Formats: sequence, structure tokens, C-alpha cells
Amino acid sequence: MRTNRDWQALAKGAIRAELARRQLSYKDLSERLAAIGVKETERNLSNKIGRGTFSAVFFLQCMEAIGVQNIHLNG
Repeated sequence: MRTNRDWQALAKGAIRAELARRQLSYKDLSERLAAIGVKETERNLSNKIGRGTFSAVFFLQCMEAIGVQNIHLNG
């Protein structure tokens, strides 16, 4: 059975993996989020994603901003 920390690691790992796959930085993500009306600084993104404690809404906003169309969870 997964713990909350496991789920947090999965969520932040998914965002980080998609950023790496597309060679995007937190600055790039900040700019892309701003383009869809979400204001987040580069530093705030780093902290929020690093903690892994963010809402499902934020996760989906990041996926949209990054350009992810399909999410696959390995478990």
C-alpha cells in the first residue's frame, strides 16, 4: 500500500520527468503557465514541486502548460 509520501513522489516525479523530456526549466514552465493564466514564479514552482504537495488542479495546469496529452502511471 502506498503512503502519502509515495503519492507525492509520484506526482512530482511526473512533472519533473515531463520537464526533462522536453528540456524545459522551471522558468520555462512559469512562462508557459502564465500563458494559460496561472501566475507562478520560478522559485515558487521549484518549492512547490520539490515538496510534492500541490493540488490536482495545479498538476493538470502543469501538464497542460508542458504540452502533455496523455498521462501514464506505472504502479
